[in-house]
Amino acid sequence: MTADLLTVKNLKKYYPITGGVLGREIGTVKAVDDVSFSVKKGETLGLVGESGCGKSTTGRSILRLIEPTEGEILFDGKNVSAMSREELRKVRRDMQIVFQDPFASLNPRHNVEKIMEEPLIVHGIGTPGERKKRVHEMLEVVGLNSYHAKRFPHQFSGGQRQRIGIARALMLNPKLIVADEPVSALDVSIQSQVLNLMQDLQRDMGLTYLFIAHDLSVVRHISDRVGVMYLGRMVELTTSTQLYDNPLHPYTQALLSAVPTPDPEVKRERIILQGDVPSPANPPSGCTFHTRCPHVKDVCRSVRPEFSDVGNGHFVACHLYNQ
Repeated sequence: MTADLLTVKNLKKYYPITGGVLGREIGTVKAVDDVSFSVKKGETLGLVGESGCGKSTTGRSILRLIEPTEGEILFDGKNVSAMSREELRKVRRDMQIVFQDPFASLNPRHNVEKIMEEPLIVHGIGTPGERKKRVHEMLEVVGLNSYHAKRFPHQFSGGQRQRIGIARALMLNPKLIVADEPVSALDVSIQSQVLNLMQDLQRDMGLTYLFIAHDLSVVRHISDRVGVMYLGRMVELTTSTQLYDNPLHPYTQALLSAVPTPDPEVKRERIILQGDVPSPANPPSGCTFHTRCPHVKDVCRSVRPEFSDVGNGHFVACHLYNQ
C-alpha cells in the first residue's frame, strides 16, 4: 500500500460576520465545515462541487495561504497546522499551488524569467546562472521555448500563461501540487492539452495532485479518487470509476445527471434540484442538503449524517446508507 502524503482531519474555516457601530461579531460563515480526507503519494484526488461549496478554501487552507479555524493537516508526516512561519517556509518547497486565473496569477511587470526565478531566490537555491538554466529547462518541460523567458505575461495566450504557472509551481521539485481550477479559464481544446501535460508531469516527476474543479468531465479524466463537497462539507468520496458508475449521495447523482454525454442516442434522466443553495452563514440543521433532497426523511432535518465507509472505501454522508 502506498503511504498517505497528505492527511486532513476535521478541517474548518469560519469567517466572522460583523455588524453594528462597534463591529461586533453577529454570525459566522462556515466556508469549510469539518472536512476530512487523505491523499496517497502519486495519486490525484479530485475535489468537486458547486461554486461556493468550499473547494478552493479547502485547498488554500491546506497550504495555510488561508489560516484554518480548526483541524489538523499532516503533510509527509509533519503537522503543517502547528508550524511556525519559518518551519512553514521550509516545508512549502514541497507544497505548491497552480492558481485558477492565469491572467491574474502572473505579475505583469516581470518577465517570465523573473517570475519563475522567484521561488529559487526566496529559498536561496542556486547561483544566478544555475537559476537561469533551471528556468529554461522548466519552460521546455511544459512545452514552451527557452526564448520565452524574456517575454512578459501579456505576450502569451491563456494556455501558455497556465503552462508558465505550472512551470513556476514545479521550480522547487514539489511533492504536492494543489491545482485550483487550473483549466476553467481556458478553451476546451487548450484544457485537454494542459490536462495531458499535468498527467505526463505526474508520471515523470512522481507528483501528487489535489485537483479542484467544478467540471465533472475534467475531474473524471485526471482523478484517481473524487471527493464531492456541498456547503462546506464532504458528502461523498470514492474512486473515480465508482463515483461515475455508482453515485450514492443524492447530490452527486444530481450533479452527474447534468453532465452532457457525447452520444446523442444516450438518454439520461435529468435530476432537477428544487430551491437554491442555502447560505453558509445560516446552513440548515442536520443534513445541509435536506432542503433540496428528493429523498429527504424526518431524521435528515435534525441529525447530521456521519461521513462513513459503506464498503470498498466508498465514503458517503447520507442517512439513506447510515442505518
